[in-house]
Amino acid sequence: MDTIKVTIDNRQIEVPKGTTIYHAAKQLGIEIPVLCYMELEDMNIENKPGGCRICVVEVEGRHNLAPSCSTQCSDGMVVKTHTTRVLNARRTVLEFILSDHPKDCLTCAKSGHCELQDMAIKLGVRKIHNEEISEMSTYKIDYSPSIIRDLDKCIMCRRCETMCNDVQTVGTLSAINRGFESVVSPAFEMDLEKSTCTYCGQCVAVCPTGALTEVDHTTNVLRALADPNKTVVVQTAPAVRAALGEEFGLNAGTLVTGKMVSALRRLGFDKVFDTDFAADLTIMEEGTELLDRLTKHLNGDKEVKLPILTSCCPGWVNFFEMQFPDMIDIPSTARSPQQMFGAIAKTYYADKLNVKRDDLIVVSIMPCLAKKYEAQRDEFKVEDNPDVDFSLSTRELAHLIKEANMDLENMPDEDFDNPLGESTGAGVIFGATGGVIEAATRTAYELHTGKKLDKVDFEQLRGMDGIREAKVDFDGLELNIGIAHGLGNARKMLEDIRDGRSHFHAIEIMACPGGCIGGGGQPLHHGDSSILKKRIDAIYREDSGKKIRKSHENPMIKELYENFLGAPMSEKAHKLLHTHYSDRRPKVKLKEE
Repeated sequence: MDTIKVTIDNRQIEVPKGTTIYHAAKQLGIEIPVLCYMELEDMNIENKPGGCRICVVEVEGRHNLAPSCSTQCSDGMVVKTHTTRVLNARRTVLEFILSDHPKDCLTCAKSGHCELQDMAIKLGVRKIHNEEISEMSTYKIDYSPSIIRDLDKCIMCRRCETMCNDVQTVGTLSAINRGFESVVSPAFEMDLEKSTCTYCGQCVAVCPTGALTEVDHTTNVLRALADPNKTVVVQTAPAVRAALGEEFGLNAGTLVTGKMVSALRRLGFDKVFDTDFAADLTIMEEGTELLDRLTKHLNGDKEVKLPILTSCCPGWVNFFEMQFPDMIDIPSTARSPQQMFGAIAKTYYADKLNVKRDDLIVVSIMPCLAKKYEAQRDEFKVEDNPDVDFSLSTRELAHLIKEANMDLENMPDEDFDNPLGESTGAGVIFGATGGVIEAATRTAYELHTGKKLDKVDFEQLRGMDGIREAKVDFDGLELNIGIAHGLGNARKMLEDIRDGRSHFHAIEIMACPGGCIGGGGQPLHHGDSSILKKRIDAIYREDSGKKIRKSHENPMIKELYENFLGAPMSEKAHKLLHTHYSDRRPKVKLKEE
C-alpha cells in the first residue's frame, strides 16, 4: 500500500494514499469539528459533501481554506487545524447557517440532541452578526403518517440523501433546485406520503437538526390514559429493552426489561404486555406457511412460490410494494408481531375482559417509525377502528418516563402481565438481524422432523454482514437460508430472485441496519456500529436466559390456539393474523401545460 507523510499541527503521520485530512487528524487524536460529514464504517459509506465548511483547515501553500472531510492528503502536506483564521472562518460559516435557521429551540423535537445546537456551543457562537439583513428561506411543513419534514431547519448536510439513496436505495430524497432555493426533497417537491418513502426512518436517525423527526403520539396516549372509560394496554418490542437505557445514561447494551415494565405501569397502563408474545405467534403462522410451501415444492408443485420472505418489517413491506410490486406473492402473508398482537388484543383479550373493541386502546412501543404508518393501514382496521391505536418510538417512551420524573435505572424489576406477556427466547431475538429466521428454524425443525432440537443456537444465522447465507440441516433436508438487513441489500436479494439466480428456500429481510435494534425510532447512535453490536449482544443474552426458547412451547400460545384460533393457518387464524399486499407505486400527476 502506497503511503505518504503529512504534518498536522506540527505532528507528522504516515497514512495510506487517499486518506483525507480529517481521518489523518483523527488518527493523531486531533478533533476537527464536522457537521455534514457522516461515516458508516460497517457499510463502507461516507457522507462527505464538504458543503457546510465547518471542518475547514489551513493548508500550507494554498490560498483558500480546505474542507478536511473531502480533501485528500498529499505527500509533504502541512496542515493547521486551529489557527485564528480557521476559527474565525468556522464561526462565520456557522453564523450564516444559523441566520437561515429557526430559533424555536425550546420547542424543537431535537432540542438537546441537535448537532447544530451542539456546534454553536462548541464554537462559542452567541450572536449572529447582520442577522437583520439576512433572508430566511421558508417551506411548508410536510406531515406524513410517520415522519415530519420541517425544511426550514434543513442545513443541506445531505446525510438523509446518503441514507436514502446509498444505504437504503429507496431514492426518495435528493437535492433539488439551485442556490438559495436548493432543498432536499422528493421529486417534484411532493409530500413524503405521495412518494416512494418506506418510512424506515433512517433519514431521521442521521438528521443533525430538527428537519426530520417522527410524528409524536405521546399526547394521544396521555389523553387515553386519562380517560376513565378506556382500558389502555401496551406492548413493547424486543429491541426497545436493549436500547432504552441509553436515553438515561446507561451503557449501550444494558437490558432494562423489568425496569421498563415497572415504568410503564407507573405511567398508568392497565396492562403491560410483550410484543415477544406476538413474535412467538408469528413464528407459528410464518413457520407453518414455510413448511407448507416447502412440502408442496418437494412434491413437485410448480405453482408454489419459493423462497418465502419474512414479512415482520413494515419498512421492508412498503419497499417491495412500491419497488417490486410484481413480486408481492412471494413474501409470507403473516402480519407483523405488532399487528398480530393488536388483532388478538381486540378480539380474544377484549372478550376476556368483557370490554368493547372501541374502548380498548392498544399502544405499542417500537424501535421503528414505519410502525406508525403500519398501524394506520386500512387492512388493519375493523369498521375504522385500528387494531393498534398508537405506536410510540423508543425515544418517545423515554420522553414520557422523564416527563413523569422517574429514574429508570433505580426502578424495581417487574414482570409482564399475562396472558399476552408470556414469551420465549425465540420471540426476543426478533430484534436482531437473523433473529426471525433463527426463531422460525427452531420451531420448523421440530414440526418437520418430530424430533427434539437440543441445540437451539443457530450461530451460522447471526452476524452483521449486510447479506449472509447459511445452510440448516433438517434431519437430512438441507435448507438454504438467506439474510439481508438494510434495504439496499434487500434490493440485491430481490433482483436475484426476479432474475432466477436465487437458490434460497427462505430469506429474512429487515429494513434497518442491524435489524430492529438499529430502527429509526431508537436512541440516536450516529452510525456507530459498536452500539448496534452491543444491543444485539443484549438481545441474545436475554434469549439465553429464558427458560423456554422455542415459540411452539410457549404455554400461552398453546392455550390461544386450543381455545380460540384452532390451529396455525386455520380460517380464523388467517383472518386475524394474515394480510395481503398491494401495488403501492406512487401515482405522479404532472401539471398540465
